[in-house]
Amino acid sequence: MEKISILLSLLMLGLAICTVEKVKAAQKAPWRIQTLFSVECQNYFDWQTVGLMHSFRKAKQPGHITRLLSCTEEQKKTYRGMHLAPTFEVPSMSKHPRTGDWYPAINKPAGVLHWLKHSKDAENIDWVIILDADMIIRGRIVPWKLGAEKGRPVAAYYGYLRGCDNILAQLHTKHPELCDKVGGLLAMHIDDLRSLAPMWLSKTEEVRQDRAHWGVNITGDIYEKGWISEMYGYSFGAAEVGLRHKINDNLMIYPGYAPREGVEPILLHYGLPFRVGNWSFSKADHDEDEIVYNCGRLFPQPPYPREVMQLEIDPNLRRGLFLSIECVNILNEALLLHHAANGCPKPVWSKYVNFLKSRAFAELTKPKIVTPATLQVMEDTVQKHIDHDATRPYPKIHTVFSTECTPYFDWQTVGLMYSFRLSGQPGNITRLLSCSDADLKLYKGHNLAPTHYVPSMSQHPLTGDWYPAINKPAAVLHWLNHANIDAEFVVILDADMIMRGPITPWEFKAARGKPVSTPYDYLIGCDNELAKLHTSHPEACDKVGGVIIMHMDDLRKFALLWLHKTEEVRADRVHYARNITGDIYESGWISEMYGYSFGAAELKLRHTINREIMIYPGYIPEPGIKYRVFHYGLEFKVGNWSFDKAEWREVDMVNRCWAKFPEPPDPSTLDHNDEDNLQRDSLSIECVKTLNEALHLHHERMNCPKDGSISKLNATEESEISRKLGNFSKNFDSKENRMSANDSEEMASVQKDGTGIPSSFRFFWVLFLCAFSVLGFLVIVFLVHSGHKRKGMKMKHHRTRRRNL
Repeated sequence: MEKISILLSLLMLGLAICTVEKVKAAQKAPWRIQTLFSVECQNYFDWQTVGLMHSFRKAKQPGHITRLLSCTEEQKKTYRGMHLAPTFEVPSMSKHPRTGDWYPAINKPAGVLHWLKHSKDAENIDWVIILDADMIIRGRIVPWKLGAEKGRPVAAYYGYLRGCDNILAQLHTKHPELCDKVGGLLAMHIDDLRSLAPMWLSKTEEVRQDRAHWGVNITGDIYEKGWISEMYGYSFGAAEVGLRHKINDNLMIYPGYAPREGVEPILLHYGLPFRVGNWSFSKADHDEDEIVYNCGRLFPQPPYPREVMQLEIDPNLRRGLFLSIECVNILNEALLLHHAANGCPKPVWSKYVNFLKSRAFAELTKPKIVTPATLQVMEDTVQKHIDHDATRPYPKIHTVFSTECTPYFDWQTVGLMYSFRLSGQPGNITRLLSCSDADLKLYKGHNLAPTHYVPSMSQHPLTGDWYPAINKPAAVLHWLNHANIDAEFVVILDADMIMRGPITPWEFKAARGKPVSTPYDYLIGCDNELAKLHTSHPEACDKVGGVIIMHMDDLRKFALLWLHKTEEVRADRVHYARNITGDIYESGWISEMYGYSFGAAELKLRHTINREIMIYPGYIPEPGIKYRVFHYGLEFKVGNWSFDKAEWREVDMVNRCWAKFPEPPDPSTLDHNDEDNLQRDSLSIECVKTLNEALHLHHERMNCPKDGSISKLNATEESEISRKLGNFSKNFDSKENRMSANDSEEMASVQKDGTGIPSSFRFFWVLFLCAFSVLGFLVIVFLVHSGHKRKGMKMKHHRTRRRNL
């Protein structure tokens, strides 16, 4: 019996081994896969390499991975990162050997072509996956499972490559109709890559040299530097050899974006800055970072999953935030493991390090499996529709404007919001509402615009100075520190504006380090002793204001200075005089404007001054210019009719049904003999007509009586609109406290199913059941064996007794 038991055990063990081998065989790719990524000999690429290599292993990506390392001989002498990844060395083409052009991005096609020609690995490969270094792999990338075929590669969508649709493609490929807007993730058969690679390199060189067509309206490159020539080189090269792609807009996602419903991205591309709450990450901030070689150093810790749960209610937007923190958490996990493997001392214990080593984190970041929705390919008809979506190819924009809890700002808000919706302005808009606690309790205009509430600084908390204009820089700073902002550019407006068209960074050529604004020529303090007193760089003082288009990175560096310089100029009463400030009232009212100009000068942030964005009604327009904004800050007239916003400071135009401003003259009554005056008066009429249209629509939505009589809201409606918000400062502080409380529970309640049981608890419960089942099986086997043994001994004793008898 014991022999049978042993044989049975061996049989079961053999079956288990066979099962494991079958699983391994099933997981093994039937074709050979090679993953490639291109880097240079820089610290910047080294930490990206560590992150990508770690994610490659973590995701259990099939096949091998090779780093194409482009270095000069001089760089190799001091380079420390040869051990970071399996490496194939490539001669550097950062400085073109023929033209001398400095363009490091060309190393990607040059490196791939050199690998194809000189690597033995390239002779034994069926499929190639080409990635960028700044990526994190979340799940297995298997080309044929993604739909790739020989002659039909799979690629991610790069919608901003508008050159595929215009003269650029016609100039650089014989088959512009075959140009696909793709990049980032490329999965193709090795034979296709052999055909494409030489054309990829030559077309990159060709587009790079075509400086006449670097404009944003042709390439979509907002910096107009030809930096995306390599991307066009790929698309034009593929068109030239007749390669059409299966374009997938779901496989790859930029952190900061939310995936479509049902989509599970398997690749994170952290090429753009992204933010979660007050925390943010931009790879550009770590250009020279030696973090790979500094033991114990990690990137700034993102919020914990529990905090993210509190930041966003919408489930899909929350998924986007989780992807953002996952990206940097995996980079930090990679750094921890890299430091440990290279002899660094054990890191000092911290809650965050403990989280990265926890089973819960391992569960959250286990390899992802593509869903059917993820595999959906963009059909040609769908692609045409998306290609013309004006908001996709460009960086995100957020528009903000500052107001207070007064009827005066409420009717301005109604006008600006109405015009914003008509203008086609991309992105979201936020009203920065500065109110005291007492005013907020009585305020009725909460629903007039998407709002960020800001404690009022109208009366300065330290000096007691009454200066409401300081709320603008104070509100912007508060918004930056407390709001979840996912935009790359911010457009700052005043409430007393009417939008007539979109204001975008790509059209007006705003860039990081180069904001765009409109002229405020009366700021004469930029040219005299005022600038010398209040900035260490008076030569950098720009006379600007009104409309501001600024990169988010610049705004974050600048906002605090804007506020401080405003306080500084406001306190300098000795220099309020008109001949110094240009302020006709000599009251220091334009201190905030000088605060902006001096703060920017302090950072040497020079503006592109554009006179075609904004016009004051009552001014004669330049011929042929379509101004995007009316700024009705000054009185203007048409004949005997006039409009001055100051006259409506105390009038409740919003809550009085059908209230409107005096109708301007009919355009048909204007004098058509003087073209300049006609254009001036037409714009003035348009401004106030837009305000009245906005008020009319607002009153319709208020369900005002149809008889058209002007009246106040009744008590019931008034009580519905007025909300008791309590003490604003305390509410905000309590919210912050709730977010930081219960730190010991960060890993709990992150993922729940319909039962409401945390995933970490389910994991331990399943583990317990498995252990209990195995233990139960062993107990049963033991009892069966011992029972047989006792029975055998009884029978033997019985036979012996009979023989003795």
